[in-house]
Amino acid sequence: MPSRTRGPVLHLDLLRREPDHVRVAARRRGIGAEFVDRILDLDRERRAALTTVEALKAEKNALTAEIGKAADKKAAAAGLRPRIAELDARIAAAGERLPAFDQQIDAALTEVPNLLDGSVPDGSDEHANVLVRSWGEAPRFAFTPKPHWEIGERLGIFDFERAAKLSGSRFTVLRGAGARLSRALAQFFLDRAARNGYVEIDPPLLVSRSTMWSTGQLSKFSDQMYSFDGDGASDALYLIPTAEVPLTAMHRDELLAGDALPVRYAAHTPCFRKEAGAAGKDTRGLIRQHQFEKVELVWLTTPERSFDDLETLVRNATGLYEELGIAHRVMLLCAGDTGFNAAKTFDVEAWMPGADTYREISSCSNCTDFQARRSSIRFRREAGAKPELVHTLNGSGGAIGRTLVAIVENYQRADGGVTIPEILRPFAGFASIEPDGRVR
Repeated sequence: MPSRTRGPVLHLDLLRREPDHVRVAARRRGIGAEFVDRILDLDRERRAALTTVEALKAEKNALTAEIGKAADKKAAAAGLRPRIAELDARIAAAGERLPAFDQQIDAALTEVPNLLDGSVPDGSDEHANVLVRSWGEAPRFAFTPKPHWEIGERLGIFDFERAAKLSGSRFTVLRGAGARLSRALAQFFLDRAARNGYVEIDPPLLVSRSTMWSTGQLSKFSDQMYSFDGDGASDALYLIPTAEVPLTAMHRDELLAGDALPVRYAAHTPCFRKEAGAAGKDTRGLIRQHQFEKVELVWLTTPERSFDDLETLVRNATGLYEELGIAHRVMLLCAGDTGFNAAKTFDVEAWMPGADTYREISSCSNCTDFQARRSSIRFRREAGAKPELVHTLNGSGGAIGRTLVAIVENYQRADGGVTIPEILRPFAGFASIEPDGRVR
């Protein structure tokens, strides 16, 4: 666990002031609220120990002052020395308890999810998510549309069998036009990010344990991460599950100028996840992979504008699929479906004809000051002003593998070929994948 130079994810003062608010927020997420009383009990014990230390120190100071006032200081000191020694021992014993309380409180707080925004609807799972808006109509086919894995294997652009030979399940080899189309999507997404004012970053793919912890990935999601141990726990490195991690943590322990906000970053990276909690789900195709690519968008902004900035982030994501001509919808996630770090999340879901349903293709979240408190990312509005925590936002702009799925399924043809969306052709260098796998 990192030291207390960085704050816990939930401020202890809030828990003291508004314990019922925290209880309600936890229950809305479908988790127990017993941690509230447990943390408050630890806090009371800690403060009692601290009060004891202060009282003992005051008693010792009084005895020291008494010695200073005595006519015969030597005699007074000799007479009071045993009592002072006893007080020193009691002060040390009481003081030794304080770090243990700090560690227990911090450990408990790190397992507490972010507080939900009041606009997040109640509900336990995705069935309670709320439709915000939709765009476009699902294509109508004069034939039964096929899933992307059938199309891709027939065209020779997806090779699942050889990927399994190389790495096991949930990996894919992209071949020929498939690899070119994936690269074209990355270039298209980064081009649009630059147009929208994002600064492109090429971050490390391996990050430290403290970096993972500071952005809320540990210890809640440790079972989903790939890690490599060094000489000790402090040397462990983790493959990033998303570029959100290095992009957010770049400003860890920094004090930013208020007029520099918002800061907006974009990065195209591979991402690595064990998908430990997804056994048996989406086992075929590109939807749920251990290794995948996406362009991630991250904001560092001020508290008063963060929810407006979230709307902008969502528009940045949906704009991509409007240009690609893929029908999609925006869903506001309910309390039980909102992620650990997020106060509010919108999912962008694209129509997937092969599955005859909408599937998540981007997820855009406002994490408020949850990650910033953990990372100690602050800003100062003006010279001499008190430092404040930034708010952090993140979203996919966009997910390359899942967008590849959406294009192959939505633009499939009766002859087995796939037409490339017009906006993507300058990036891909071709207009279609023909039934024999060649491009034209």
